[in-house]
Amino acid sequence: MMLTDLHIHSNFSDGKLSIPEIIDFYGTRGFHIIAITDHLCEEETFLGKASKVLNKTLTKNTFQQYLDLIKSEGARAMKKYGMLVIAGVELTKNSLSFHRSAHILAIGIREYISADGTIPEIISAIKKQGALAIAAHPVSTKKVEHQTYHLWDEREELKDLFDAWEVASGPHLFEEVMNSGLPLIASSDFHHEKHIRSWKTLINCEKNFESLYSAVKNQALEFTFFEEAVHSRFLTRISLNHAGSSSGRSCPAVG
Repeated sequence: MMLTDLHIHSNFSDGKLSIPEIIDFYGTRGFHIIAITDHLCEEETFLGKASKVLNKTLTKNTFQQYLDLIKSEGARAMKKYGMLVIAGVELTKNSLSFHRSAHILAIGIREYISADGTIPEIISAIKKQGALAIAAHPVSTKKVEHQTYHLWDEREELKDLFDAWEVASGPHLFEEVMNSGLPLIASSDFHHEKHIRSWKTLINCEKNFESLYSAVKNQALEFTFFEEAVHSRFLTRISLNHAGSSSGRSCPAVG
């Protein structure tokens, strides 16, 4: 089973760490697969333009540099840590209304995708690249932050378009998503070091994107709570399978 986090932000958008720092941070903690998923905001909306001015989003001008760095750092990650690094983005449609806001993870993309289209258009563009389309934090994250409810409000129309829906974004499981019967994934929505304490996914796959893609589509996975003990070098991992049963174990930290 591959310890996986498919929702990580770098300083290409609103994350604290650089991509090389993220590689070392996750690599020394024994992760097998990660995806860098910086925000790619709409270009035509007020909030999207504000994100560009504040350097909190990828743009057409920075996108290729972003992909190139992920590729080069991915090669280093595989050589040094045996860790697969996947390029992704979080296509970000923000509104003053939570119910009109939606974030979509595109995992495994190779070309720029605009966030200004409709939700079905964006998902279609993701699928054309052979990438995974994941509904990010579709319900309340239980944190004081901008919420994104549009995808969940429209889930009956969108449920067959997404490859997975986030059942956790950080330390909180989303019970309504867990009980929905939709395909699921759990990730950290990592922006800084403390966000490592969160639900992650254990995926039954090989260490390549094609195998990961198939495993997510087939839901060959479990969920694990990952945290670092304050006064020791141990990690606590509590696994929760789709049947709802759980088990806990502790194991030594790597590095």
